[in-house]
Amino acid sequence: MLMPKRVKRRKQQRGRMKGKATKGSTIVFGEYGLKALEPKWITNRQIEAARIAITRHIKRAGKLWIRIFPDKPVTVKPAETRMGKGKGAPEYWVAVVKPGRILFELEGVAPEIAQRAMTLASSKLPLKTKFVQRKKAEG
Repeated sequence: MLMPKRVKRRKQQRGRMKGKATKGSTIVFGEYGLKALEPKWITNRQIEAARIAITRHIKRAGKLWIRIFPDKPVTVKPAETRMGKGKGAPEYWVAVVKPGRILFELEGVAPEIAQRAMTLASSKLPLKTKFVQRKKAEG
């Protein structure tokens, strides 16, 4: 599972997901990408499930880049606990994703295979996504 090796602070506030992604919104490494269309938290387990779905479909032929990393801790208080007594313990990690963010990139496979692999990965994720291709450079 993806998680940071060490963090400056153990617990974080929830924050807001206003606006669109500016960083990480273009395809940089591969030929094909999976772009987020809505804001959402994606857990480390969901990222891993999507990664496995892609690699199994492409049969380890191409190269895959994961462009998001779960670096936000989510705390959970135990079930049937009374209010108060502080914030709960960190339970899992999430990546904060805004609309326009590229989640995965892929190269070295046919466009049809890439599209099917990204569709399989998209079904493992809790948000709407879109398959995108790198724009050809003119000149």
